[in-house]
Amino acid sequence: MIHSGILLIAVVVAVANALIPRHYFSPADVERLEASLRRPYDSLEDAYHSTIGLKALGKKPSDAKALCNFVKSAGETEDAQSLFYIASVSAALPECKVTLGQDVQQRLLAGIHESAPVSQVYHSVGALSSLGLPLSSQQSIIALTTGLAREDNPISTTEALFAACFLSQQADLARIAQEVEDLVARADDHGKVYLQFEEGVEATALFIAAAYELANHIGADPPIKQDQLLQFANAILVRKSHSSLSEASAVARAAGALSNNRFHVPVVVRSDGSAAMSRVRPSLRLRVTDVLSRPLPKAELILERAREAVSRKTVLSQVAFSASGDMHEFDFLQANPQRGYFDLSLVVEGDGSFIGKEVEMRVKFATDVVVSNMEVSTVDKDQSMAAKITQVPYPSKASSTFMADGHQKLALSFKIIDKHSGDILTPQQAFIRIQSQRSGQEVIFVAEPDPQLLYRFELDPQERRAQFGAASGTYSVFLVVGDATIDNPLHWHLGDVLLKFSEEDGPPIAKTEKLFTSKPEIEHMFRQPEKRPTRAVSNAFTFMVLCPLLLLFVLWFNLGVNLRNFTFAPSTILFHLGLGSMLVLLYMFWSHLNMFDMLKYLTAVGGFTFLAGNRMLSQMAAKRMKSH
Repeated sequence: MIHSGILLIAVVVAVANALIPRHYFSPADVERLEASLRRPYDSLEDAYHSTIGLKALGKKPSDAKALCNFVKSAGETEDAQSLFYIASVSAALPECKVTLGQDVQQRLLAGIHESAPVSQVYHSVGALSSLGLPLSSQQSIIALTTGLAREDNPISTTEALFAACFLSQQADLARIAQEVEDLVARADDHGKVYLQFEEGVEATALFIAAAYELANHIGADPPIKQDQLLQFANAILVRKSHSSLSEASAVARAAGALSNNRFHVPVVVRSDGSAAMSRVRPSLRLRVTDVLSRPLPKAELILERAREAVSRKTVLSQVAFSASGDMHEFDFLQANPQRGYFDLSLVVEGDGSFIGKEVEMRVKFATDVVVSNMEVSTVDKDQSMAAKITQVPYPSKASSTFMADGHQKLALSFKIIDKHSGDILTPQQAFIRIQSQRSGQEVIFVAEPDPQLLYRFELDPQERRAQFGAASGTYSVFLVVGDATIDNPLHWHLGDVLLKFSEEDGPPIAKTEKLFTSKPEIEHMFRQPEKRPTRAVSNAFTFMVLCPLLLLFVLWFNLGVNLRNFTFAPSTILFHLGLGSMLVLLYMFWSHLNMFDMLKYLTAVGGFTFLAGNRMLSQMAAKRMKSH
């Protein structure tokens, strides 16, 4: 049974390969990220990542008092990193004041020097700033720049950027900020869609968060191009779940930075549900948000141009959407559209910081259809009698049962028209479905239009005997109409027909010609093993292969062994070792190596043996000349 819902094709919003955010966090994604940040923590580091990540999303910890007590219970520590975590969590909680020892400031200041690692300087500077203790911005900048000269990697550079955010705005922070452009140039480009560092999404997300936090701090545009930022955003937001608390926190900080900065805010334009419109649902509803699916109050959505997808004819231009929060709505009936697809060129105005604001989108305008001039007739094959024509109005069912046999055939003709405009249509799918009322067996035929767009179908029982299995009886006749741009796909039971198949109509139907019968079972046959030679043949060939080696030993035995001139000079020993190595190599070629590997090793061993042998023969010739 074919249901009408199957024929209603789901609407697809096609976004062109424009410079736009490919990925964003839906409200469900934001909730999932928030849940990841609210995981139970058992260390200062996890408590820090949870607190800072939630703060970036504009959320508060579930139990701020318990979190504050957990941080206070850490007690005194000499580790700058732990002090940084304690101070940062305390600063993020308004009513959590942590009291540390008198020597904490001195220990933290002692950690800021030129030979200190960038990570130590970052944690020391961050802890001092969060605790409200004074520090030298100039000394910190010198320590950071000196450390970056030694540690040239994205993680250290990102920590230096974060550290600069704690320093005075009057300091020379440009020396640190210039590292942003250098680091962007080192990111890996994946298909002009994603930019990220090989250290992973966490390092990439922290870099974006640090770059824009520093840009807000010094009040200067970060040296990141718009297309580069969108590629970074795609790489960060493509993953919707995160394995660790630190990664979830980094992504939250990056998403917060992309949504809350004065320079570059990626804009997301998406449909509110389906982008399919019709005369019943004429409004195009689009949401304009940031990457966290939060509304942009200043956003104004403008339809620059709407064109028919096939003819490329412009039907509307320069129309503003009406806005309510993040929802922007437009009545598409202003374009007086016909059934089909339309390509929209949209732009988001209202703020100079918006990027990715030019969007290309394909939408669908669907219509309702009805069947017109449905005529069902029975026609004699020899045309001895006039055809009996019955008009069947849609969506009624014919009151009488039609009949077709070996001498009569059933004929249908009809038109499909637009319910609103009256235009004749040719949908993608138009089928005649004939189903047996007794067995449920069905046969489906395709209805084709003629040049006048009139659909015609003829059923000759004698010709279609095999498809029906020569099963006489009453069959239900359905018209099935569907198209991506039809809002009401049809499945119309227009009448019944009595089909009679006599034995004289043709030869009996073979079992294999009948539809819906079980097929013979397919038995898999494994490949038969190749025949191997007998043991006698194998042994004979092995003996033939070893004959040359046996002949060599026989000849050596007949010649005898002359050790009188053997010396223990290095060249003599190396030469014989080389010969032995070549024999071992030949055996390895026989048992393990392929020809190319063997030739590679043989070249090295042969060259070595040649040089040693040449030296040995030269020494022997010199000795012989001297003796004479």
